[in-house]
Amino acid sequence: MTRLFYDGTFEGLLTTVFEIYEHRLAHTKLEKGECYTSAMFEDKIKVITDETRAARVLKGLQQKLSPDGIQRLYIAHMAELDKEDDTLIGFIRYAFDSLMNIEEDFGNKYVLRVSEIVGFMRREKHRMEAFVRFQKLKDGSFYAAIKPDFNVLPLLNRHFKSRYADQKWIIYDIKRSYGLYYDLHDTQFISMEFSSINKPDKVIAAYTEDEGVYQNLWKNYFNSTNIPARKNTKLHVRHIPKRYWKHLPEKI
Repeated sequence: MTRLFYDGTFEGLLTTVFEIYEHRLAHTKLEKGECYTSAMFEDKIKVITDETRAARVLKGLQQKLSPDGIQRLYIAHMAELDKEDDTLIGFIRYAFDSLMNIEEDFGNKYVLRVSEIVGFMRREKHRMEAFVRFQKLKDGSFYAAIKPDFNVLPLLNRHFKSRYADQKWIIYDIKRSYGLYYDLHDTQFISMEFSSINKPDKVIAAYTEDEGVYQNLWKNYFNSTNIPARKNTKLHVRHIPKRYWKHLPEKI
């Protein structure tokens, strides 16, 4: 068994595949982070991300997979699920070692698992598109804090850039400490520092004076349209899981 350590990037993953084939490694274990193992008789390799090697592996994958297949692999990697890096390596190796396209071969455990992970990501993406609540800041821009289970922020770009093209906005992932900023022309990834008072999920000091009014209006609308006699908590939670409630003004 050879344990490989990489930096967690997609380019790093592809570089790892290059190393596996270059050294003809049969049994491997992939981990993110520093090169460390407590196993006495286990080989270990620290993978240094190399864009040239990564590009060669990607070019090879493009001959084996469709553009949609490449995108699905990338989305599965973005999920950042623990202990799933070996699944991605298994998927890639299966693609390279097969004579035919393997994207619909759900009898293979790696193909099936990648499909499941992509499903998780797409469901979380749709939930974020539905549950993001912007709040107006003093500079005229709009801010929303999110805390998705998976790293779906890059997948939200197209939807919000199209829907809110006429206003500046920031969507900030407080779990991963980075955000997406739109300046009326382009979007870019940003990181911000917050004071102990104004944390990422509560930037009250930066709100406009009328933001509280708007939030109260929204809460009143939500309460007025609610019919107690038709309350169905189980159905409500199924459509809006409780982990999202703290980011919804109508639930605060």
